[in-house]
Amino acid sequence: MRFAATAIILCMLASCGPPLPPPPNRVFDGLPVTGVPAFAETLGFTPCFDTSDSLRCRKDAVMVMGIGPFRAAVDVRDGRSGFDQLTVWNDGNQDALFAVSKRLEQLGWQVCRTGQEDRGDQAIWTRAGAQIRFSMDLSYWGKRRLRLLPELGQPTGRCW
Repeated sequence: MRFAATAIILCMLASCGPPLPPPPNRVFDGLPVTGVPAFAETLGFTPCFDTSDSLRCRKDAVMVMGIGPFRAAVDVRDGRSGFDQLTVWNDGNQDALFAVSKRLEQLGWQVCRTGQEDRGDQAIWTRAGAQIRFSMDLSYWGKRRLRLLPELGQPTGRCW
């Protein structure tokens, strides 16, 4: 009982600190990958609005590597002062994002897959020297999304 109370207090204290500094503004193919909301807005994303757990900036008719149109959003989560990924999806066609994966492979991006084929799998594309990586949901449970994420210096071609 005492341990549980201590754990709850520590968790609450950890979330009470100042907001984390925003990541640097980073763009790929004209789309914001990391940065502050104002940066996303300068690239055509709507002014951010409150959701239940974040601020969200959205844009329709987004093209990724010349493929689309898709919908896209950046989310500023509680305790942060910026966003650290771009999420892209297609409301009407769960398979539309596979065209982007084909383009990535044609351009020499390396892919690896996580999971067990039917449970939350991700396909992750990396390329030596790239500032970002791509991660796409492969499971058909729920809305398929493609995320553009900053590269964190992980070994290229490996899933982590």
